[in-house]
Amino acid sequence: MDNNFKKVSRVLWIILFANLAVATVKILIGNLVKSASITADGFHSLTDGASNIVGLIGISIASKPVDKCHPYGHRKFETLAGLFIAAMLFIIGANIVIEGIDKIINPVLPDISFESIIILIGTILINIVICTYEYNMGKKLKSQILISDSMHTRSDLFISLGVLLTIVSIKLGLPHIVDPIASFVVSAFIFHSAYEIFKYNKDILVDRSVVDVDKVRDIVLSFEQVKGIDNIRSRGSEEDVYIDMHIMMESSLSVEKSHELIHRIEERIREDINKNVQLFTHIEPYKPVDR
Repeated sequence: MDNNFKKVSRVLWIILFANLAVATVKILIGNLVKSASITADGFHSLTDGASNIVGLIGISIASKPVDKCHPYGHRKFETLAGLFIAAMLFIIGANIVIEGIDKIINPVLPDISFESIIILIGTILINIVICTYEYNMGKKLKSQILISDSMHTRSDLFISLGVLLTIVSIKLGLPHIVDPIASFVVSAFIFHSAYEIFKYNKDILVDRSVVDVDKVRDIVLSFEQVKGIDNIRSRGSEEDVYIDMHIMMESSLSVEKSHELIHRIEERIREDINKNVQLFTHIEPYKPVDR
């Protein structure tokens, strides 16, 4: 496992233990005070821990080196782990909707104490730290799984704030129907989070363009020996970018000089666009159009 994957794995282990602690506290409080919204929020936090485990498995496979069957490496297993997290969230969201309906049919008045509110505020503060730390590390390490997981945790933060407002409202005298309705709001946030994670990872899996084609064209054409460029394509992720193109060069250039020029172009693209670019080019001799 290379150094970057080790750092990502270390972050996931830290976040895993923090998420499990937060989830346990929320579920215990929810069951004690018979609050559907707090319990739903707790199970959502529990999926944060489960997604960390999925991420650890994905990172373990993605870190494997290139082999005969995987000449481009195993990095897309990290993408698959992100899609699995999205699927988990869709299932959890559906379960919370079912539980909320049951609470409406068979209402239970939550027994909300001042202590439970204080503890919930504490878990919100912990979530703020977790979300900020994981997102920043995801950006720093250019990790799909950390960014996906932080998007999940971020939704957990806003959901917890909504739950807090709900239980305070009930404490102030609003009808208990607010509680199961709040669990529907929780599920809506979960569905939204699942969609965002799915969209982010789907774009990588289906090879959506990842660089500005016009910027690449400007860089390549800035070299005097290059007379034309077309069929610029890109794919991958921020950590693993592949660009291919057709370049028209002066026909007098030798193979050696052409090779040197391609390396210079690749280095310029890495400096100006992304240091992880791998460039593949098809060289064509330039033929001026007679007029």
